[in-house]
Amino acid sequence: MEMPLPGQPDVGPTNCIAHPLARGAQAIILLAGLAALLMSGSGNARAEAPAAIERGTRTEALVADLRSRILASHSATLALESWCAEHRLAADPHLVAQRLPGPDKPLSVVQRARLDIGPDEPVRYRRVRLVCGDHVMSEADNWYVPARLTPEMNAALDQTRTPFGRVVRALAPVRRTVEVRAPAPNIGPGPGDPLFEVDAVLTTGAGQPFCEVVETYLGTALPPTPR
Repeated sequence: MEMPLPGQPDVGPTNCIAHPLARGAQAIILLAGLAALLMSGSGNARAEAPAAIERGTRTEALVADLRSRILASHSATLALESWCAEHRLAADPHLVAQRLPGPDKPLSVVQRARLDIGPDEPVRYRRVRLVCGDHVMSEADNWYVPARLTPEMNAALDQTRTPFGRVVRALAPVRRTVEVRAPAPNIGPGPGDPLFEVDAVLTTGAGQPFCEVVETYLGTALPPTPR
């Protein structure tokens, strides 16, 4: 160990460890701050998780409610207009049928049997999008037997954007569900995502089938979910 020179103060051994201690204290402070940040982030994630689950649960409940209304009604048009009015999706809840271009889809043998028609019976096809304000509620493939509708009904279907259910209301239609199909569960379906699909046959009040429809209900049919 070196001896201090005459006149030089004796700093002693403590100066040799002062800097390492200071650096150690700084490291501890930095680690504590990092831990606090991590704990804060995980706390935010834990806070957001219940909110996401709650939104998903609310969405599932809305989809189930809409599906039950469609299946319980003899007119999907009226059920959707009631839904639009209740959830205030548009100032005017009446639906508009927008024709979608594309080739006709032929009826299958099974579908013709459900409509109680032979292989040569003329059938008309139209594909539409049902819209409430800015909300696309559903897209539908519709096959109907023109001979079982009035001339006025056929003209309205050819020349106007009136939904099918409103056009044929005078027939007192009865709706029979053939099948309901649902996509894979989705907590947050997007606007264009399908919610469920319904295949149904419409008969007159006297029991004569005149239409088969395949409807795909879309995410934009749901009211906005609060964040």
